[in-house]
Amino acid sequence: MKDVITIGEAMIVFNPNATGPMKFVNGFHKHIAGAELNLVTGCARLGLETGYITHLGNDEFGKSIRTFIKGEGIDATEIKLVDRYPTSLNFKEIMEDGSVKTFYYRDKSPTLTMTPDGLNEAYIKQAKVLHVTGIFPAIGGQNTNVLLRALEIAKQHGVKVSFDPNIRLKMWSKEEARKTLLEILPYVDILLAGDEEMEIIIGEKDPARIIEKTRAMGVSCIAVKQGEHGSVGCYQGKIVHSEAVKATKVVDTVGAGDGFNAGFLYGYLRDWSLERTLHFANTIGSMVVGVIGDNEGLPYYEDVQERLGEVERVER
Repeated sequence: MKDVITIGEAMIVFNPNATGPMKFVNGFHKHIAGAELNLVTGCARLGLETGYITHLGNDEFGKSIRTFIKGEGIDATEIKLVDRYPTSLNFKEIMEDGSVKTFYYRDKSPTLTMTPDGLNEAYIKQAKVLHVTGIFPAIGGQNTNVLLRALEIAKQHGVKVSFDPNIRLKMWSKEEARKTLLEILPYVDILLAGDEEMEIIIGEKDPARIIEKTRAMGVSCIAVKQGEHGSVGCYQGKIVHSEAVKATKVVDTVGAGDGFNAGFLYGYLRDWSLERTLHFANTIGSMVVGVIGDNEGLPYYEDVQERLGEVERVER
C-alpha cells in the first residue's frame, strides 16, 4: 500500500546560472520539476511510501526524469515512455529578490497520450491518498477526463483525495480554471490551497470564508496557504492559524507550496494535531525557499527535526 500517489506532468526545468532578466542570461543548469513530482518527492524524503502516474517522452530527458524518480524511492511502475511526444521543458527566470518567472515549452506534452481507460484502477485503490493539482487538466486535451476518472476511482475505493489548485494563468484563463476546478472540488477531502487561488475559484480570499464555503462542498480538511502570513487550517471542526516560519534566506520561492503540501500530508497521515501539522508544513516551506531549484530544497525528515530543534546534528 502506498501512502501518497499522484498523477501529473514531470518536466525538465532549466535554471539560470545568473539572476536577472532571462534575455541576458547565457547559461542554464538542467533540473527536474513538476508540482506533482515535487509533492511526492517531498513525501518520499519524509519517509512516506509514494507512487507517480505519468507519461514521459521516450527521449533522454524522459529517461533522466524516470531515473530521478526511481532514485528518490518513488514507485515508477505507472510511468510510461511514449514516442513522438517530447518531454516538456520549463525555463526559469530568477531575480535578485528570489522572485521567479517561468517560460513553458509543453504544447505537445506526453501526458496528452493518457486516457481514462488507461488508468490502473488497482494501483489507485491501494493508496491512502491521491494528490492532484490544477496543472494536469490545464495542459489540455482530455487530461480533465483522465483526472476525473482517477478521482472517481479514488472515491469508489475510499482513497482520500488531496488537491492543490496550483493555478497557472500562463496555461489557461481564470474562467477556464474556475470552471474545471469547481468540477474537482466535490471529490476533495484535503484542500491545500493559496488564498489568491481560492479567490479565483470561489470568489473568496478570506480564510474563514474559504473554509465555510469549501466545507459546505464536502471538503473535510482544509489548509489555506498565505505565504509570509503563515497558514490557516480546519479539521474536525477546529480552526487554527499557524504563524509563518521565517526563512533563513530566500533565493527561490518555487516549490515552497509543494513542500508545505508534503509536510501537511505527512502530519495528516500520522494523525498529528492540526497545530503540529501546520507548523511542520510551514517549516518545510521556509526551508525550500533557501535552495535554488524546484525540489532540491525539499528536506528529509531528520532535516526538519533539526530545524525544529528536536534533534541536534553533529557535523564533526
